[in-house]
Amino acid sequence: MTAAFILGINMFIAALFGVAFAVVARSNPVARGAGWLAGAYALGVADVTLEFLLPWSAHPTTIGFVIFYIYLAALTCGMIGVSKHYRALLPTAPIASIWVLAALLTPAMLVLPYGSAARTLLYHIPYFAMQMLMTWIVIRAQRRMLLDRLLVFVSSAAALTYMVKPLVAWRMGIADAPQHYLASHYAAISQSMGSVILIALALVLLLVMMRDMTIEMVARSETDPLSGLRNRRGFEVHGDAMVATAMRRARPLTLVTVDIDRFKTINDRHGHAVGDQVIIALARLLSDATGEKDLVARLGGEEFALILANQNIEQAARTAEILRQRVRAELSAAIGHEQEVSASFGLAQLAPGEALSDLARRSDLALYEAKNTGRDKVSLAPVDKPSLAHGHPVLISSRTAA
Repeated sequence: MTAAFILGINMFIAALFGVAFAVVARSNPVARGAGWLAGAYALGVADVTLEFLLPWSAHPTTIGFVIFYIYLAALTCGMIGVSKHYRALLPTAPIASIWVLAALLTPAMLVLPYGSAARTLLYHIPYFAMQMLMTWIVIRAQRRMLLDRLLVFVSSAAALTYMVKPLVAWRMGIADAPQHYLASHYAAISQSMGSVILIALALVLLLVMMRDMTIEMVARSETDPLSGLRNRRGFEVHGDAMVATAMRRARPLTLVTVDIDRFKTINDRHGHAVGDQVIIALARLLSDATGEKDLVARLGGEEFALILANQNIEQAARTAEILRQRVRAELSAAIGHEQEVSASFGLAQLAPGEALSDLARRSDLALYEAKNTGRDKVSLAPVDKPSLAHGHPVLISSRTAA
């Protein structure tokens, strides 16, 4: 298989992946960096086109260095695309340093004989540095999922090929002039290595983007746009997982249901914009009061829920009482103290063999108790699996601040 044939395959592959990344960038605004990767592969097509034209060029040395810088630009675009996708700070200083290094190496490459191992080494040093910069960005992102690890491996392997090529040139030789490059065995080996890396890197990058877009879309479907908290769907999905974990590890878990008192009056008297500010303020308050292992959600309207991991009902009740007092102080301030804002709390601790839906039902009944006995209260459902009256737990504790 000749180098020209492999080069043609590389051109087709680069064009195919360039289109693929362009489609991803066009159809998925959340696919950060896809446009830069499309540009990288488009530059790859330009690079291959010039390599085909090289044997017939009247100025092969000039064309050769244009190819050198186009390929470096392609690697730079690819590195920027990966940086944007991983939301990493763009390493402008290292990028500039690599380009300065390439410019400084150019005179030396002009002096050294074409095809020498030393010239080939200098030619590939900037490529190696840029590829390793991409690898470093992925490593610094500190993602530990399988595809991220695979991307680190493939990018490292790609960088390694740039250091292997000078050894191949030293062992086999290249050609005596740029026009004869495609006829050399080195070109066939170099382009074959390039094909493998080209395909592997593009496929892994596409998979990483597809995975992250899926994760982001799922997160959006589980997020309440006003409060930024989990919505009811997110509450059920993650709540079920928390209940299962608590059951498996035999650890306490308490559900706290929160409802803003007389919220309709707030909307009617002050307008929906003020009502939204109250919702946002309560969401922030609840988030600040919980830990990383806890779950906070807006179930709809003025109703919220907290799942407190590793807390029994007594511990959760203390947390709820603090929240109740903060609601009166801070949410009232959110509307300029023109109306006192309060909230009612219903608590239920997970019982053995209980599902999230059953736990939520008991927590709701505790909340109704707080509402029906004057609002602005913290009401507790029975700790043990309760006796049933007409299919509902019997509430045994209700309290309010003195």
